Amino acid sequence: MIIRETERLRIRSWCEGDRDLFAEINSDPKVMEFFPLRRSRSESDALFDRNARRIGETGFGFFALALRDSDLPIGFCGLARTDLEPHLPDGTIEIGWRLAVSHWGKGYVTEAALALLEHGFGERRLSEIVSFAVAKNIRSTAVMKRIGMRPDPLRDFDHPTVPDTHAHLKRHVLYAITDKEWKRRA
Repeated sequence: MIIRETERLRIRSWCEGDRDLFAEINSDPKVMEFFPLRRSRSESDALFDRNARRIGETGFGFFALALRDSDLPIGFCGLARTDLEPHLPDGTIEIGWRLAVSHWGKGYVTEAALALLEHGFGERRLSEIVSFAVAKNIRSTAVMKRIGMRPDPLRDFDHPTVPDTHAHLKRHVLYAITDKEWKRRA
């Protein structure tokens, strides 16, 4: 199922042929620089299955991101329900992404994220979308700024699933955009 198409991209459900790319990005040290672990192939496959199932059940999750002209998968971008009580209330929707290194620097994530904000506020009628990242992850926070999100320092938090062995990755900054802010931009 195609969620959205942009000039260069297709945001769609996952298919079996996307597993290799999904495993690649979840084990790449550059892509996963700000995450406490790299996933093995079996861990990546399990996450792939959970994510695909969640999308099928709820319509929310991290969708495959593919080049429109070839349908070649290059990463993912999506709107997903968070599970980070008490930091984020149940039902909070985050926008997030990961992209294979060979496709960095081409504006793909910004293009996809803008399309998904439109989808979230238009079709899904969300009232707010958040995004969060390790404070030093300037690539991700730069995308958040480009898509019109604003920092919300009062909601910054220490990520509960980051182990103490990776204390430098615990603190996360939170950015947000409301439907009203989105409509003013549009």
